[in-house]
Amino acid sequence: MALSQVLAPQLQQSLALLQAPTLELKALIEQELQQNPVLEESMTGDLEQDEKEGREGEQGVDSADPAEPPADLVGDANTSESSNDPVDDFQAEFDRLVQVDQDWRDHFSQSNAPMRQSQEDEERRQFMFDSLVAGTSLQEHLLEQVRLSDMTPDQRQVAEMIIGNIDDYGFLQAGIDELAFSTNIPAEKVLEVLKIVQTFHPPGVGARNIRECLLLQLERSEKTDSIEYRIIDQYMEALGKRRLPEISRGLGLSVEQVQDGVERIANLEPRPGRDFLPDNQQYILPEIFIQKLGDDYVVTNNNEQIPHLRISNTYKDLMSQASSNGEVREYIRDKIRAGKFLIKSLHQRQQTILNIANEIVVRQRDFLDKGVAHLKPLTMVQVAEVVGVHETTVSRAVSGKYMETPQGVFEMKYFFTSGIRTASGVGMSNTSVKDMISEMINKEDTSKPLSDEEIVKILSQKGIVIARRTVAKYRSELNILPSHLRKVY
Repeated sequence: MALSQVLAPQLQQSLALLQAPTLELKALIEQELQQNPVLEESMTGDLEQDEKEGREGEQGVDSADPAEPPADLVGDANTSESSNDPVDDFQAEFDRLVQVDQDWRDHFSQSNAPMRQSQEDEERRQFMFDSLVAGTSLQEHLLEQVRLSDMTPDQRQVAEMIIGNIDDYGFLQAGIDELAFSTNIPAEKVLEVLKIVQTFHPPGVGARNIRECLLLQLERSEKTDSIEYRIIDQYMEALGKRRLPEISRGLGLSVEQVQDGVERIANLEPRPGRDFLPDNQQYILPEIFIQKLGDDYVVTNNNEQIPHLRISNTYKDLMSQASSNGEVREYIRDKIRAGKFLIKSLHQRQQTILNIANEIVVRQRDFLDKGVAHLKPLTMVQVAEVVGVHETTVSRAVSGKYMETPQGVFEMKYFFTSGIRTASGVGMSNTSVKDMISEMINKEDTSKPLSDEEIVKILSQKGIVIARRTVAKYRSELNILPSHLRKVY
């Protein structure tokens, strides 16, 4: 029972390291550096050396007498004269470390010691973070316009209530009657203030639906007599279904005129609050680099972005407090053991991801040479068998990781796809089939767009047997509209 309690957190940490993408991994390591005083970042950037430190002495840490520290934990500060000396007790080990440490301090002037920030430094750092200007939300932007307006105090109170019910995309999520009932304010008063709020920036804000949102923008631009205003005002449902002939008959215009109006409508903003949304852009750092040298592909880890750890000489300072304190000695042992496990886990993570990437390169050589159309079906089970790990380990290892290849940057999961059997019996990745469908639709005659059934026939001529519902599914996954909504008149 005690063993499982010790291993469970380590196992959880190891799995977390494996699954974390580069930026998240970097944050996890930096957190460990702050929490574990015996860890420090190595300037050498040598992952093999880091892992070697994680292996050396691991058995000594686990099996040592609780009263004395293991002899092999002296680290880089050991000299050749003292490295093989037997350690009889804690005091002898401590005395030897003090002497070696003094020599080390004299030579390096403590240049490798981790920086300890003073209280003043911490306060200055916190002030800097507190002073950072946060992005203004849509609601804050609207409330500022209320404060600058010439509304009466009563109107401002209603405006603030209305703004509180506007979502991040700029739409009012409560009805006029609902707002009036909840505040005991006459509905006409609420509507009056809403009309004022709808004149605020950004154009279209405070609308109750997409139709009102687009009309507000055209009204702001003084285009109430335009074709696009009439289309939105009178034929919103037909517009959504692209029934352009119906709209042209109703407005007494040619289909070409209606189509020109529809194109101008496409330039309006359907989500006026979009510019105020938090910046959720994800920055991608490739985990793996694949380069072609001659006829071969060379696969390497991106080790530059990951802090390289080693057991620090700082723990000798902690030992000076441990000569008569068993709790301090045990604390040092636990931290050294945890540090070594972390270093070993990081090395295993990098090696596992590298092994998986190497197997992907072997299996997807045609893709690397010729492009997406030559991507082959591949399962995680197939890779797991070669690499010698469980399928779930492969799944965790590729989650959120990216590879930089001669064909571009791809998520590692991209290379694992189910397959479709061609007439010749060769497997083809469904990603390749999607790419073919996308290319067909990009080249189609927009006045006569390809139906799903027509796409099935074209694929069949190329030896790819696929059901119509599968084409419809792939088209939907590619965010491509059905043929009747793609038609251009």
